[in-house]
Amino acid sequence: MSEGNGANGSGRISVVIADDQELVRAGFAMVIGSQPDLDVVGQAGDGAQAVEIARRLHPDVVLMDVRMPGMDGIEATRLITEHAGDGSPLTRVIILTTFDLDEYVMAAIHAGASGFLLKDTEPESLLNSIRTVYQGNAIIAPSATKRLIEKMSQSGDATANDPARPVSPAPQAAMYTDPELDLLTEREREVLIEIAHGLSNQEIADKLFVSLPTVKTHVAHILAKINARDRVQAVVFAYENHLV
Repeated sequence: MSEGNGANGSGRISVVIADDQELVRAGFAMVIGSQPDLDVVGQAGDGAQAVEIARRLHPDVVLMDVRMPGMDGIEATRLITEHAGDGSPLTRVIILTTFDLDEYVMAAIHAGASGFLLKDTEPESLLNSIRTVYQGNAIIAPSATKRLIEKMSQSGDATANDPARPVSPAPQAAMYTDPELDLLTEREREVLIEIAHGLSNQEIADKLFVSLPTVKTHVAHILAKINARDRVQAVVFAYENHLV
């Protein structure tokens, strides 16, 4: 793994915090700044400011609130990540959300976020998530994963539960699945299901009684086969293909 973009030349993982509440920014900055390998290089009070700072400093990670005045965190995430792969230093975005903001999660994923955390996450979990995302992986809060799947399920069932619509049998065999699903081995499907349930690699290894390197290999193969950028997109794929 290469060193961080190091917006201040320190070689540490550089972080920008975007949140419209100054006390929230200060709290995150205090936690992150206490770590020898992490460095808060900028703070933003709205989405437009976050985009400007990210384009100027090229931080490794941006912690992005969703609801902010003016430009929201979703649009800011899209603008920050849209240049990924064009030669610019790669900046990854972690969306910060609360239970009543679940409707934004799918939009955040499609905007290019590398994951999302609940704002009440434990400090150690926040720090580990920043390091995980920097390493090229994605993070997804287990409880948020459950709520995301529930919300998507409710959305998918809305039409079927409409009393004004006549009920007609819909055989499962007619249900569409992506052709990439057929590329997965049985074990890879098992691993994908556990990813969709929000388990970490170590938790998957413990549950399936395999080694951690084996799980990492399975995850890499899964992402490649389904053309997913990260674990968050893998969760969406698993749901859309009725694995969860």
